Amino acid sequence: MALTDLHVYYGDAHVLHGIDLTVAAGESVCVMGPNGAGKSTLLKAIAGAVAPRTGTITLDGDRISGRGERCAVAAGISLVPEGRHIFQAMTIEDNLRIGAHSRSGKAAIEQDIALMYDIFPILGERRRHLGKAMSGGQQQMLAIARGLMSRPRLLLLDEPSLGLAPIVVNELPGVLRRVRELFEVAVLVVEQNASLALAVASRGVIMETGRIHIAGTADELRAVVARDGLFAASGGDERIPASSGHHAKGGTE
Repeated sequence: MALTDLHVYYGDAHVLHGIDLTVAAGESVCVMGPNGAGKSTLLKAIAGAVAPRTGTITLDGDRISGRGERCAVAAGISLVPEGRHIFQAMTIEDNLRIGAHSRSGKAAIEQDIALMYDIFPILGERRRHLGKAMSGGQQQMLAIARGLMSRPRLLLLDEPSLGLAPIVVNELPGVLRRVRELFEVAVLVVEQNASLALAVASRGVIMETGRIHIAGTADELRAVVARDGLFAASGGDERIPASSGHHAKGGTE
């Protein structure tokens, strides 16, 4: 997936300013930054929920920008939005089946449901329970599993650790690594929790005010976070110094 000079507006408000970003097949990339940096808007643009004013989004060379959510899903993009939007009045298993609504082949779908229960054992144990009866961590696991049921090529995760207990957050890196390996899926994760983001990604970017200010490997970004005290493990809204001196893309303040 490649974003090239992406600009997104909400009315007259210029939200994303010339974003350039790539995610290779099977790669995991993180996007960090404070509230209001444009991180969720970035994911919505990739998922087709928001149309860019200018710039392009391509997946395997095919342009998908501006063509809507159905085109994005058909191209192999799955968004797990912030807030664990599962169907509360439906069972875990029915939630998973809805995730596969765009697929055909009953046997393959049943195999993937079984695979989800292997990756997320608690879902298998409670498969007949309603979504609303699950804890926040269990609902997040279900949201990720449902997103995978479409067999995406690119999985978008928006703040997966938000509102979760620390013990659950600590389990997420291992879960996401296994997901990426088993499904051979590229992952783009938006996260304020730097410890989690850099534990699951090989590289990433830090955004502020709709721009990419710092880009680098996970080790490089970990050093920046440690040096500047940004984005503690519990998340936060610390501002990124514009004069950090690190590699910047997409413009400066």
